[in-house]
Amino acid sequence: MATASGSADGTWDDLLQQGTGPVQESFLDLVRTTRHYLGYSPNVVWGNLQTPQYAEAMLHLVVDFHGIPDDIEAGVAARTARAQFIGQEGRTYHVLLGEQALLTNIGGPEVMHGQLRRLTDALSLPGLTLGIVPARARLLVYPGDGFSIFDDRRVEVEGFRGGETITAPERLAVFRKAFDRLQPSAVYGAAARDLIETALGGT
Repeated sequence: MATASGSADGTWDDLLQQGTGPVQESFLDLVRTTRHYLGYSPNVVWGNLQTPQYAEAMLHLVVDFHGIPDDIEAGVAARTARAQFIGQEGRTYHVLLGEQALLTNIGGPEVMHGQLRRLTDALSLPGLTLGIVPARARLLVYPGDGFSIFDDRRVEVEGFRGGETITAPERLAVFRKAFDRLQPSAVYGAAARDLIETALGGT
């Protein structure tokens, strides 16, 4: 979703009430210190690959929904800064997007067109493995929320209810198991590009 949860400076809810900037800065700090990342985003584009226009549209929705201070410019700057770490210093990212993430209309046709073009470019980024789970793919696990796994030590789960930070090993294992069961349903490379290009044709 649109926010990150938890930081040394306060809870997810505390940070969110200050605006999008503090939340996104907290998430940027987490990304900066992470070496190996696994993530699943079923219905929106993964934050590290969002264009400024897409991120701005997303954060407008967050500000409107939660009634928080409108500091969207700061939030967009911190969110889009995450991309600089892809391929740097041996970091690895394995990300699964649901096909719905290519279709969910965030910001209108022009924003979506630019975002989908960004995804086609991202397929060749070093250190990034980007898979897409087709809408008609057979799943080996029941559908659930999107989640992010940082260095197998921390999971972030986000939704309307807010964000949850999980560090207990037994609960971490549940999300790693979910990722391992989602991954065989994903397509990569040329097949992933075809899905993105098909979505582009509809923008």
